[in-house]
Amino acid sequence: MSEDTLLEFPCDFPIKIMGSRSEDFAQTMVGIVLRHAPDFAAETVEMRASGSGNYLSVTCTIRATSKSQLDALYLELTAHPMVKVVL
Repeated sequence: MSEDTLLEFPCDFPIKIMGSRSEDFAQTMVGIVLRHAPDFAAETVEMRASGSGNYLSVTCTIRATSKSQLDALYLELTAHPMVKVVL
């Protein structure tokens, strides 16, 4: 493990993205995930609306290959104006 992480790569890594519910939120987030993890299977996306229906969480489990891949993905997701939280 040359990078500063407890993860061993490659590994399955779930990423939960939360944002305001809009028509293209999930599709936009999947597009970002695919840029960083081209082998991601979009049909495996899990979506859940908040109790009030105002927010949507999208969980994408990718096959992570490095810490730098995850860092770049988190940076792009958290910078997106539709995104409130990334876990």
